[in-house]
Amino acid sequence: MTTTAPSIAHSIAHHLEQLILDGSLAPEQKMPSERQLSVKLGVSRSIIREALHELQGRGVVETRHGKGSFVARIIAEPEESSPLLQLFFGHSRTLYDLFEVRAQLEGQAASLAAQRANEKDQYEITKAFNAMEVADPLTNASLDHAFHQAIAKASHNPVLVHVLNSLKELMLHSVQASVLNLSHRQAFKQQIDKHHRQIYHAVISRQGEWAQKAAMAHVKHVSDSLRQIEQEEKSIIRAVIEKG
Repeated sequence: MTTTAPSIAHSIAHHLEQLILDGSLAPEQKMPSERQLSVKLGVSRSIIREALHELQGRGVVETRHGKGSFVARIIAEPEESSPLLQLFFGHSRTLYDLFEVRAQLEGQAASLAAQRANEKDQYEITKAFNAMEVADPLTNASLDHAFHQAIAKASHNPVLVHVLNSLKELMLHSVQASVLNLSHRQAFKQQIDKHHRQIYHAVISRQGEWAQKAAMAHVKHVSDSLRQIEQEEKSIIRAVIEKG
């Protein structure tokens, strides 16, 4: 019995879905061209086209005229007018609510990354860690966030990866708040740097329990530090959090 083209196309579609679930192809990332996929996967461009069409039909991939195919947002990020963002921007306590969520998710991500990271994952985590280490502390919010993202991706838990991706902007806001308020205060900055090094070495040395504890301790330290500053000085910098 011979394998039909439609079944091959379905297998290719399934393979591409797995890459999306694993986070190898991130939400809103441009898909490789038909030619590139054809060469990489060893099938004709017509089969690639059929596989992409199947994914488009299920809303997993979207085509933008003149630009190519892109991974759709499987878990939608909250819209600016959503009740969640209205609460986040309108109430200072929701920053600390977000830290509570970050502690759990990033702790689990670090634990899984320590167990599951492959050679490429470890390279990306190391690259992100080194970039963060040499950056100007007042401008490294995106690099700090990228370090935690690299660890999350290495967890190889597609649900966890996509949940964190769906919270990307909120996560970045919390990192920016940390950088703006803590990076110029030496004692707080030294502890944050120490936590980052602990998380990095725990993940790279495959010590899952240590990685989880270090990641959770890091987020708790940032949250507690901001609360302390807010209590002592009656406010913290929220320019990147609040609207207006």
